[in-house]
Amino acid sequence: MAAAIQAIKSKRPREDDRIVEELPQEPRKKRKLAEEDACQNRHKAMEKKPHLSTEAFGEDCEISYDQLHEFLKYAALGKGQNAAKPRWCYIHHQRHLTGTVVVVLHELSQLHFYRFYVQFKHLRRTFRHRFSLPGANDNPPLSREELKKDPVIQKYGEERRGLSSYILTPEEMRRYNYPLEGSSDCSHFVSICRSIAPSDDSPLFGLDCEMCFTDKGSELTRVSVVDGSGQCIMDELVKPSSPIQNYLTRYSGITEKLLCSVTTRLADVQARLKSLLPPDAVLVGHSLNFDLRALEMIHPNVIDTSLLFTRKGGKRFRLKFLAEAVLRKDIQRTDQEGHDPTEDATCALQLAQFFMGQGPRKVAELNLEARWLEQNQAGDSKKHSLPELRNGVPKQARTPVQRLLDALQSLSQKRLLLGGQSGASPNSNQHKQILQQALEEISRSSFSIVQFPSDPRHLNPHLAAHLRTNLRTKLDGMLTVYAGPFRKGWCLKALKRTFESYGHIRSIRVVTETSKPHICVQYEVLEAAQLAIENLNGAEVAGSYIKVQRPITEMTLDWETLLRQLEMDADNEGVIYVAGLEETDGEADLQEQLDFLKDLKSVFRPRDPGSGRQRNYCFLKFPTVESASVALQTIQGQTARGGKLHSRVAVTPPHLHRWVCRENQNGGCPATPQLPHEAGRQPKEQLFALEQDLKSAMKACDRWIRKLYRGLPNHTLCAILFPGTDRASVSLPGFCLLAIKDDNSPAPASH
Repeated sequence: MAAAIQAIKSKRPREDDRIVEELPQEPRKKRKLAEEDACQNRHKAMEKKPHLSTEAFGEDCEISYDQLHEFLKYAALGKGQNAAKPRWCYIHHQRHLTGTVVVVLHELSQLHFYRFYVQFKHLRRTFRHRFSLPGANDNPPLSREELKKDPVIQKYGEERRGLSSYILTPEEMRRYNYPLEGSSDCSHFVSICRSIAPSDDSPLFGLDCEMCFTDKGSELTRVSVVDGSGQCIMDELVKPSSPIQNYLTRYSGITEKLLCSVTTRLADVQARLKSLLPPDAVLVGHSLNFDLRALEMIHPNVIDTSLLFTRKGGKRFRLKFLAEAVLRKDIQRTDQEGHDPTEDATCALQLAQFFMGQGPRKVAELNLEARWLEQNQAGDSKKHSLPELRNGVPKQARTPVQRLLDALQSLSQKRLLLGGQSGASPNSNQHKQILQQALEEISRSSFSIVQFPSDPRHLNPHLAAHLRTNLRTKLDGMLTVYAGPFRKGWCLKALKRTFESYGHIRSIRVVTETSKPHICVQYEVLEAAQLAIENLNGAEVAGSYIKVQRPITEMTLDWETLLRQLEMDADNEGVIYVAGLEETDGEADLQEQLDFLKDLKSVFRPRDPGSGRQRNYCFLKFPTVESASVALQTIQGQTARGGKLHSRVAVTPPHLHRWVCRENQNGGCPATPQLPHEAGRQPKEQLFALEQDLKSAMKACDRWIRKLYRGLPNHTLCAILFPGTDRASVSLPGFCLLAIKDDNSPAPASH
């Protein structure tokens, strides 16, 4: 009976089961569909969030101000408002942007970003898309066809040549009225012709003279000579033999008082020059024929910078223009009492050294004719009409940055313009006021420009030169390694091959100050120096167990910290460095060498700027950090089995690599900006104090931008613009950083 009752109970449906069976099935399906739709909508919403992507890598990381303007115009207006869609940086789902904010940090440049890299903590973490900007007064690059038609290229070709190739030929000297042997009007001239022919190693000497007008005509009153290092070796006032009718003080700087006690005559100067100049000396000057005729001397080996920087139709550039456009020097200033012949001689010498060091192609790329025309047009406008002013600045004199801001203000959007270019005083609260106003008003505008003015104390050309020198010194120290000691019988050539397998070597030398032999190696990139330390320190090389280390100086004490931060930089995410490559005929051959790597996105392989030959290293970019890590393990696994490739995580962002390479290509021109001759030097203690003050200012600047960025509405495009500097004494390229505010995006890794 009990068993039967249990069987019946098991067959009887429970109350809960009956309730479920009686419920209609349709609502359950609807709920499921509703949940799926909600999930899809969330997914679509996430997909349509505006974001940036770029293919720029290596040499493609520099943009023009026109490109930046078009990009910001597209961000604000979209493709339906006659705004071209940018190719160098894509804005996905532009319609979902809530606004655009441009923050301008006046007078700051790419140099400031990397010199105070550690202080820009927020900028490095948040702004993951970065682009170099050209110098504020740089003209658009010439096309290949325009380059071929340039008179400099037509005369000299594109490749660099030796010094002797630029010496005027006898025919050119005859054509341009240089004093020559056998000429009837030069029979009384002193000849310093020598039997030794000039070579590419002949010494250069800059020469310039000043003249007065006498009863005889134009006569010498002052002569200056500088050697190849720019050191003045002769600066003499000369008493003319005939009575002076006009001292031409406006140009010569000579006065009656200056010549009153002078006893030096033309013959004395000729004798001194003849003994001073070596047999194969090459004289350099600007329109040097006038100087040699004033000296009444014949010299066969000359380089004339007015003819070296060739123009069409026999025209010539003025020395003052070339000094400003090529060397960034301000000479022959209107507030000076005449020209300084030592300054002019030095300038002509540096122009020749620049031309020979950089080569004709680099000179042609300066597009000097366009700059000359632009300068003349601005000058004509000043002569014939009142200059058109905008915000108190003549329109013709406005920089690309100012023109960019003018164009952005013209956009047909609800705009907000805050701040200005110059601070009222070093201790003002102007930055805090601008920041507070921006946080209150930006949400009500679709396009905003926030300008943080610069502190007047930091607009010092000497400080800019000091910063540049310090960064150059710091990087040089980080690129240098010392290795040793080595036993007797070691071979420098074999050692060079060993160290060169990690990257291109700029220089290698034997250290003679140590009791046992050591070598000093300076690489072109940081990765190469780091690989040499990681692989060779403590290893057996040339029969000796050696130590490989960087120099320890004040500038390199924190290099380990800086390298760790560079490794985690957004610019280096998914990028690895590979050395030990063989020279290839093209990209296809390089891809074949690297075909064992999966998910390779792009390759940047630098070339020698002079010869065009490929370096033995490259940078490889992968779509993710994970795929880059897999590639790195693959290469390291091959190396362990006897492979020739060496690799590591990249630490040199493309913009820094370009900056270093440009610094190394200065040729005969100093890396430090040339300051006006009469300006003097600022004490190092003052420069150090200014640098420390600027460091604190950069840290504060980073905090302002962090606070401003956090206060932006979600999905706002933010552009941080370091516009660079453009002054006669120093010109520094700019920098642009981009990001789209997204509260839901994962925070960047902590440094």
